[in-house]
Amino acid sequence: MRLGILTGGGDCPGLNAAIRAVVRTGFARGITVLGFRDGWRGVMEGEAFPLTPEDVRGILPRGGTILGTSGTQPSGIEGGPELVRRTIAAQGLDGFVVIGGEGTMGTTAAMPDVPVVGIPKTIDNDIGGTDASIGFWTAAQIATDLIDRLYSTAESHNRVMVCEVMGRSAGWIGITAGLAGAADVILIPEHPFDIELVCERIRGVHSERRSFSIVVVSEGATPVPDTMNLPQYELDENGWPRLGGIGQLVAAEIQGRVRTETRVTTLGHVQRGGSPVAFDRVLATRLGIAAVDEAIAGGWGNLVGLRGHAIETTPLVEIGARASLVPPERFGIPEILCV
Repeated sequence: MRLGILTGGGDCPGLNAAIRAVVRTGFARGITVLGFRDGWRGVMEGEAFPLTPEDVRGILPRGGTILGTSGTQPSGIEGGPELVRRTIAAQGLDGFVVIGGEGTMGTTAAMPDVPVVGIPKTIDNDIGGTDASIGFWTAAQIATDLIDRLYSTAESHNRVMVCEVMGRSAGWIGITAGLAGAADVILIPEHPFDIELVCERIRGVHSERRSFSIVVVSEGATPVPDTMNLPQYELDENGWPRLGGIGQLVAAEIQGRVRTETRVTTLGHVQRGGSPVAFDRVLATRLGIAAVDEAIAGGWGNLVGLRGHAIETTPLVEIGARASLVPPERFGIPEILCV
C-alpha cells in the first residue's frame, strides 16, 4: 500500500506530531508513505518524496509542519482535480491522509473520487466531527498565558486591556482563554455584542470591585447591527476576509464611553507558533494512527476525530454541516465567574 500525506491551510502546533504518527504507523504496517510539499499545490505539481521513521525523528515537539502548507484548493481551480488524479496514477497511490481545517476538508469532500482520510487541525476548533482539533489547546494555552500578563499590567495602571485573539467564525479560543484568564468581557462571533452593554459591564466592574478590566475579543466578533462600525476587511486569495482590527475599534469605543485609559494587544500569529502542549501531541498521535488504520480498512472519505475519549469517524461530506460552534449556554458564564 502507498499513501500520500499533506498538510493544508494555516499551520498550527501538532502537525508534525500527526505526520510522525502516520509515517511510523505506516512503516509498522508495511506501508510506503510519500510526503507532498505545500498542501494540495504539491499534489497538483506531483512533488512527492518518501518519508521514513528516520525522517520524522525528533519532530514530535516541533511547531509548524515539515511538509509546508498552503491554502491551495484543487476543487476551485480549473483542471485541479484532474491534476490530483494524475498524481495518484503516476505515484501509484492508494490514497491520501490529509491534515487540514475547514477549507481543506471542504475541497477534499468536493473530490469524492479521490480516496482520502482526513485528520482535523485548526486552532479555531470549528471543524465538525471532533470535540478537539489539533492545535486548539495549544493556542488556547498561549492566549491564556498572555492574558495573565495583561492582567498584571492592567492592575498596575488601572487600565482596560483589550486582547484580540483568533477565531473567524467560532469563539473557542476567546471563550476558553477568557474564562481561564478571568476576563470581564468576552466577545465571540456566535454572540453579537452591544457595545453599550459592554461599557455598562465595565463601569459596573470598576464601581463595585476594582479599577481595571480585561476584555477578550475574537477577531470574528461582530456588533449588533447599527450599534458600531466594523473594519473594512480585504479578501485573501481564497475569498476569505482578512480579519483583524475589531479589537482596536472596541477599545476606542470603550475609552470614549467609559472615559478610562484603554490599550489593545492583538495576539495574531503567535497563537499558531511554538511547541504543542501535551494534549495536542497525544491527540495528533492518536489521530495519525487512526487515519492509517482507517485507510487500511478502506474507510476513504472519512474524518477521524475525538468524541469523548474515543476516536470515531465522520463522513467528510457531512463536516460542512456540522461546524463546531460555542453553544449558547456558554455565553453567560463570564457574567457569573469572571470577577
